[in-house]
Amino acid sequence: MRDAYIVTSVRTPGCRRARGAMKDTRPEDLLSFILKAAMDKTENLEMGDVDDVMIGCAFPEAEQGLNIGRIVTQLAGFPAEVSGATVNRFCSSGLEAIALSALRVMAGWSDVTIAGGVESMTFVPMAGNIVRPHPEYTKEHPDLYISMGITAENVANRYGISREAQDEFACHSHKKAGKARDKQLFTEIVPTPATRHVQQKDGTYKKETFIVDSDDGIRADTTMEILAKLKPVFAAGGSVTAGNSSQTTDGAAVSVIMSEEKVRELGIKPVAKFRCYTTVGCKADEMGVGPRYAIPKLMKLAGMDIKDIDLFEINEAFASQALYCQRELGMDKDKVNIHGGAIALGHPLGCTGAKLCATLLANMKERGVKYGVESMCIGGGMGAAALFEMCG
Repeated sequence: MRDAYIVTSVRTPGCRRARGAMKDTRPEDLLSFILKAAMDKTENLEMGDVDDVMIGCAFPEAEQGLNIGRIVTQLAGFPAEVSGATVNRFCSSGLEAIALSALRVMAGWSDVTIAGGVESMTFVPMAGNIVRPHPEYTKEHPDLYISMGITAENVANRYGISREAQDEFACHSHKKAGKARDKQLFTEIVPTPATRHVQQKDGTYKKETFIVDSDDGIRADTTMEILAKLKPVFAAGGSVTAGNSSQTTDGAAVSVIMSEEKVRELGIKPVAKFRCYTTVGCKADEMGVGPRYAIPKLMKLAGMDIKDIDLFEINEAFASQALYCQRELGMDKDKVNIHGGAIALGHPLGCTGAKLCATLLANMKERGVKYGVESMCIGGGMGAAALFEMCG
């Protein structure tokens, strides 16, 4: 098989659901903007050179429905011949899109693809607008439909992850993210236009545009004392709070993927090689343990050891599950989420896999390292992981 190279990987800021800077910005607008930004950052590439656009979305309905992967190509100005699709693997949707697009290149079916993810949790709420679990199945197997927060409580209870440890983890996430923001280390972010509706003197509303250039959920001044005051939100007497859980956010991210032949033809210096991707199932009622099984499976496929990996981006869906996975895998905490994770930066569901790709590659470039892995747990009881190798 051929090699697949990522030549550009960018994201919008992640902004808080319903309260953040992007609450009035439609997901199609976020996605079409970041698609055009990726094209602008890729030298010598024309829109007509792109074969297909694959977009991950966890809840592809309403404003982000009707195959947003195709619709957005037209909104962004791509020729009608450029096809598009939407893929859903919940929290790994954006990474799934990257893997599928890379496989097209590796198989020789395409020379240029774009893959990414989008989620506006303001416009489309968690679980979607109409939730209809199977009525008979839920009686015998309710675990498949339970709140993700309850699964985080299960992980904390079953594997001995204390409230104090979760809060400490969350506190560090915010502080790392705050330092990285202040030092302008989130180089993968493209300042993004957002809209807001401003009431006029006559009572009407006017649509205005402004620029968002950073993640707006970071609370660098948070403390253990502040976090300790928060009440559990999923179980009475529990340990999972809003403070040690990921933020629900809005955002979009994409990567441009090329074959080696196309890279040479266009004279482009690639960022990284997409080496390997895998998924694995686990118990639905403790879905957060997914990375603990996906990463070893990835290492076996790649013929590598976890000690060979220089940097990790592990999605912080909840502090309990992130802590458990890192502990069980014996990870060096100084290699994991070096600039904070989803507790501080947000988890825009279908976008997260694509967002973490952009962040991981930026961090690998900053540190000058060779191998990076991103991984996440997935609603319904799964884990996913991908291996990237930086180009010299």
